[in-house]
Amino acid sequence: MKTLFEKIAAREIPAVIVYEDDFVIAFRDINPQAPTHIVIVPKKPVPRMAEAEAEDQALLGHLLLKAAAVAEETGLAKTGYRLVINNGPDGGETVPHLHCHILGGRHMQWPPG
Repeated sequence: MKTLFEKIAAREIPAVIVYEDDFVIAFRDINPQAPTHIVIVPKKPVPRMAEAEAEDQALLGHLLLKAAAVAEETGLAKTGYRLVINNGPDGGETVPHLHCHILGGRHMQWPPG
């Protein structure tokens, strides 16, 4: 069964896509937690960070580099942004497909949770 994010990548569920290449897709979150809230997802369905394998190393690096590029393209780099990867229920994971939240457009508080 496909995850929500696989369905978005396959265009089975609509989303506002802000970036896409052969390996990742980035789209606006439907329940934004900041003025800018974008989710960037590897197209390969890795369930969560804890289940990534050594063979996923290049994909994980690509995901983070593209997250930074999307943040730059959306104007967040000048004032700053937060990247968040949730892992498991206590980590706030709601979709079992590795993804990174790009949050910005306001001052982020610490601690985050």
